[in-house]
Amino acid sequence: MYAKDDIRSQLATPAAAPTAAPVDPSTPVKPAQWLEFHKLPVTETGELGSKTWITRTATMIVSWTDAKKGDTFPRTGQVDEYTVLMYSESAPIRVTAGGETVEVDEEAFVVIPPGDSVIEALGDGPIIRILSVLSEDLVEKSLNKDAYEIPDARHAPLVPWPDPVGGFRLRVYKLADTPIAPGRFGRIFRTTTMMINFLAEEPAPRDKFKLSPHYHDDFEQVSMAVKGDFVHHIRYPWGPDSTQWQEDQHDQVETPSITIIPPPTIHTTQGVGPHQQLLDIFSPPREDFSAQGWVLNADDYPAK
Repeated sequence: MYAKDDIRSQLATPAAAPTAAPVDPSTPVKPAQWLEFHKLPVTETGELGSKTWITRTATMIVSWTDAKKGDTFPRTGQVDEYTVLMYSESAPIRVTAGGETVEVDEEAFVVIPPGDSVIEALGDGPIIRILSVLSEDLVEKSLNKDAYEIPDARHAPLVPWPDPVGGFRLRVYKLADTPIAPGRFGRIFRTTTMMINFLAEEPAPRDKFKLSPHYHDDFEQVSMAVKGDFVHHIRYPWGPDSTQWQEDQHDQVETPSITIIPPPTIHTTQGVGPHQQLLDIFSPPREDFSAQGWVLNADDYPAK
């Protein structure tokens, strides 16, 4: 479904991951969700005034914080590793976990090991945290938890990939060390439970003649808008039950926001502002992107 000059046209179609059970084609497709953080109620307020919004997907927790310098964000007895996504406007942070402490003040993918950890904001700005739904306390706090009261029968279960080489520890992957390069799609990293693609900043609206409608059989795509304005175009497939058919959607979102795109809807995203950036998030990690050799930390995180 991609144009010939889109690098994703090279993707092979992987075998579908095992879903919880065979899906009746009449099963309704989950509706997409557009969640603009600053238009939602604040979930948590820090001691120094930081504001955090906690949302969820089928398999992940997505947390956005407008952090204030000096506020801290601890996790005690964290059951699995989690990540911090740092783009150009993120707050600088100090992370202490697993007996190590690091400071990060640039674009980076930060992986924090299980157990106790603390993130400290060293300045004002956004802090983006992505965790798995194994963090049950955050599932309960999620602003959109009702959307998953009935699980999505089409979505693959969360089955962790192999443990990282050398074990779980604090890891920092600086984006400056892995710039956008021809022949590789974005800047993709993975952990045992998720995959992140730091897409390039775009200095102009997306060409309306070069969109990329596509679909995923058994996983959500989470598109996080960190700069600019976007229109997400979504088309719902028709099943045998015509009473379940849904209209196409062409909804515009501002930043910061996430759009949760359910399987198997056809979708594409169009930046419509003068300058924009998206981060795409998947869980479990994508096998097709992994097979292309696009994952930049694949040596640390083996494929299953």
